[in-house]
Formats: sequence, structure tokens, C-alpha cells
Amino acid sequence: MKVCVRQFNVYFALAAALALLCGCQTEKHDEKVSVLRVHLEVNADNAGDMSTAQTVSVLRSDSVTVTIARDPILTEANVVAARVIDVNGGFAVEIRFDETATWVLEQNTADNPGRHLVVFGQWGDKLTDGRWLAAPLITHRIGNGMLSFTADCSRDEADRLVLGLNNVAKKNLKALLK
Repeated sequence: MKVCVRQFNVYFALAAALALLCGCQTEKHDEKVSVLRVHLEVNADNAGDMSTAQTVSVLRSDSVTVTIARDPILTEANVVAARVIDVNGGFAVEIRFDETATWVLEQNTADNPGRHLVVFGQWGDKLTDGRWLAAPLITHRIGNGMLSFTADCSRDEADRLVLGLNNVAKKNLKALLK
């Protein structure tokens, strides 16, 4: 049985060159980051001077105006993991927070039923894409550190937001372990 070794090497060399060329075009997903800010709704009448509160418009169609505390109660620094989950009629974003943020989320949701958590997200190469994504109503105490919301964004935008949040969570974990 005769095998043409040279022909095999040529095919192997072409396949390796093609793999290298394709490999150069891939995006570096581990460098993408996202920003997440979760604010608490405040009473517009008791906001006093607007130095501690601001009014924002949430949702692009049928927008809702909400007065929020300027300082967020949770940020991307508190995120342990994020994912996009399938729900009836679409998708939702689910964020799992660290232990400290779990306490903050539990305290704020227990103390403020009937108010909204207002979520801001920013994603993209230079964090240019971003907007107020959701304003879920607080109906009960959230004690498990998980916040799920239907985001006012496309599935692709939600995937990019989640990818960036997970990358930030990995970087924070590495810094913590050093």
C-alpha cells in the first residue's frame, strides 16, 4: 500500500494556515466589560433638592418616568455571575450578586415594597451603548441575591451585557484571590 506523504503534508499545511488566518479574526471576548447600576426609586415629593435624586426615563416605547436615588445600591463590582434566561414570550437577564450585595438587596427590597429597582446597563467596545434597561416593581423581599428582569434591549445586546458582566466578575475574583 502506497501513501503519498507529500500530498498529506500540503493539505495539512493549508489547513494549518487557514486555521491561523481564521484565528486572527476572532474577537477577544474576555476583554469586553459591562457596567451595571441598580438604583432605588425614591419618593419624588421627598427628594428635596435634586442633588441626591434624579428623574430618569425607563423603556424606549411607552417610557416611564421614575425618580431615583443618584447613588446606586448595587454595581457590576457586586456581580458574581450573569446570564440570559428564556422566559415565556422572550428572555430575561438574571444577575447573581456577592454576599454583601445580597444583604443590600434583601434590606432594600424588604424596606421598600411597592417601589421600583431601576437598572442601568452599559456595554460595547467603548461602553458607548447603554441605557436604562428596566424598572422591576419590588413585590417581595429578595433574599437569595438573584435579580431577574426583562430588559429593554435586544437578545444580542443582552448577551453582550451578560458577557461583559461575567468578565468583570472574573477579573474581580482574580483580584480578590491575589
